[in-house]
Amino acid sequence: MTIAIDFDGTIVEHRYPAIGNEIPFATETLKMLIADHHKLILWSVREGKLLDEAVNWCKEHGVEFYAVNRDYPEENGTSNNNHFSRKLKVDMFIDDRNLGGLPDWGTIYRMIKEHKTYQDIIMERQGHYKHETPKKKHWWQI
Repeated sequence: MTIAIDFDGTIVEHRYPAIGNEIPFATETLKMLIADHHKLILWSVREGKLLDEAVNWCKEHGVEFYAVNRDYPEENGTSNNNHFSRKLKVDMFIDDRNLGGLPDWGTIYRMIKEHKTYQDIIMERQGHYKHETPKKKHWWQI
């Protein structure tokens, strides 16, 4: 699976343009995803020196991305029609601006590893399981 991961507010606390403290278990989870053979792309609004700082911070913490702000490492930022889209062709985005916010990194890992939705995990925590089917109601029970 190819996964795009935001930096500020997702891997580290949001302190842009500075680099905040690591969000608990972020780099450990990213290393496990790499070990599971997922392609990780750093996807950030950072550019230039600020982007270099983020990439270097990740490397210092043992996380090397497949690509940075592009679909593959060799992509040069232009296409045949001289238009470059920052929209990545990935299977999943991990970003603190997700609808519903950012789950903890343990939950993120379970969702990817076990192919579960966030709702599946919540239902498990509440003691409900997706495989349970509700009893059929009869017309007089409506």
